[in-house]
Amino acid sequence: MAKNKKIEVKGTEITIFKAEMDDYISLTDIARYKDATNTDDIIKNWLRNRNTIELLGFWEQMYNPDFKPVEFDGFRKQAGLNSFVLTPKRWIETTNAIGMVSKSGRYGGTYAHKDIAFEFASWVSIEFKLYIIKEFQRLKESESDRLKLGWNFQRTLAKVNYHIHTDAIKEKLIPDAISKQQASFIYASEADVLNMALFGKTAKQWRNENPDLNGNIRDYAAIEQLVVLSNMESTNALLLHQGMEQSERLIQLNEMAITQMRSLLSHTTAIKKLK
Repeated sequence: MAKNKKIEVKGTEITIFKAEMDDYISLTDIARYKDATNTDDIIKNWLRNRNTIELLGFWEQMYNPDFKPVEFDGFRKQAGLNSFVLTPKRWIETTNAIGMVSKSGRYGGTYAHKDIAFEFASWVSIEFKLYIIKEFQRLKESESDRLKLGWNFQRTLAKVNYHIHTDAIKEKLIPDAISKQQASFIYASEADVLNMALFGKTAKQWRNENPDLNGNIRDYAAIEQLVVLSNMESTNALLLHQGMEQSERLIQLNEMAITQMRSLLSHTTAIKKLK
């Protein structure tokens, strides 16, 4: 997980952390804008609302293949009753939700995916929500500028180091062919389908192998791998639209990754144009 970041909105500090799939914003900090001493109660009151339950459930159905819809329906039927009480922890554990996260420690509290967090902010204060969106967009623009600088740095580094690239080093960047067993395994996210095709491992496997590194597998990819990954994302979207099975897509994307990596690493004139 990347380092937490903060934005200041109308005198209130809002914490944001980058999870594997996207940015998560602190609901606890947003609730603090309304009442700093009763943040948990504010979040629980929001969760009692039927519209809130439907928002959370429909979001999970869109993005979470492991979500439990039966348990969601149970909460939806109870929502709005005077006796109904729901905590973030209960919602997460009962439905296997990923849109909300309950964290302990220094940056403890309740966090939610930005889609959900913005809706909570709207419930707290429409004006406050608009300011949060404004500051969040400013943060993302700043990150984008830094990424562009990073990309330019990687291009320069590629120029400087190109002359010492040996065939052995290049060969390590070319992915191995996917085995039948790997192809038959069902991967929960499309991101991991791409990771397997290009890197030969899932994001979780990479984190387990590199516990001391910040970021994710793609943060440490070579510039050539990032180029191929971008091409693979477009191709995968097309194959998904065509209804191709995941195992077949994985094999096709892996073949594409091998072919394109070999081409990029062997075609010296393309790299020399960076000089």
